[in-house]
Amino acid sequence: MEGNIQAIGAGLVFGLGAIGPGVGLGYMIGKAVEAMARQPEAAGTVRTTMFIGIGVIEAIALFGFVLAFVLSG
Repeated sequence: MEGNIQAIGAGLVFGLGAIGPGVGLGYMIGKAVEAMARQPEAAGTVRTTMFIGIGVIEAIALFGFVLAFVLSG
């Protein structure tokens, strides 16, 4: 019984940890596309900044993934 509860807890940690980065990625990419549409000459700078932000947000999701394994072990 205890192993099942740990598995459910690990799944919840990873699932809830992925919601925030998912929302953040959607919002950020949408705003970057909007910025590139408004000022096409700044598209290179916006794109570079967007990819740096994507890396940071994905790192947060990976922390949730690792935390799920740590809690289940």
